[in-house]
Amino acid sequence: MTTFFIADIHLCEQEPAITAGFLRFLREDAPKADAVYILGDLFEAWIGDDDPQPLHAKISSALNALHQQGVPCFFIHGNRDFLLGRRFARESLMTLLPESKVLELYGRKVLILHGDTLCTDDVGYQKFRKKVHNPLIQKIFLLLPLKWRLAIAAKMRAGSKASNSHKDLTIMDVNQKAVVQEMQNHGVEWLIHGHTHRPAIHEVPLGETLGFRAVLGAWHEEGSMVKVTSDGVELITFPL
Repeated sequence: MTTFFIADIHLCEQEPAITAGFLRFLREDAPKADAVYILGDLFEAWIGDDDPQPLHAKISSALNALHQQGVPCFFIHGNRDFLLGRRFARESLMTLLPESKVLELYGRKVLILHGDTLCTDDVGYQKFRKKVHNPLIQKIFLLLPLKWRLAIAAKMRAGSKASNSHKDLTIMDVNQKAVVQEMQNHGVEWLIHGHTHRPAIHEVPLGETLGFRAVLGAWHEEGSMVKVTSDGVELITFPL
């Protein structure tokens, strides 16, 4: 009885080594699990399910093959791929989840989310997030020609990179009060998320009890996953 959690793979055509490592993970590691949960930012950017990049079809086929082996895959949107839609999910046989979800795993209650909503100290980002998650704005964007969407996405990524370079690193990390509030609101002892690229397992004081927060690492130099079994929760890194 094993469940895998991953996030922040940031797949793109410019990083073939990461793509190769992720495909190997789906072929060799993921089939050992009862289920795989992807907690956002599977792709570096997503401008619509109609984007004909060969990489998308390759990943969709690999996820489909995993499902055919009896391992379901679940997906929570990240800040890079929040427009990933039903068409890609259907072709991948992947189940889309809401931005947060409570799981019952081997006697534990576990809250999963991408993690960006916990970074409440980054006021500028939270305002931006609210704007781009507006359904009307998303609908208008997806109606634009593909070439326009590509240009807009590239400009937004460049602006984000420039903005983040001037921010204090603590601002871009989670807010502890936000973490405690989310865990208490959902009545969980475990929280698993990505986004911050700071892999670790932290203790979280929850009044009279003690909770735990597992943070997934980004797939830059190595792969990262959280493995949950009846015996415990483990943060694991592995070569790509």
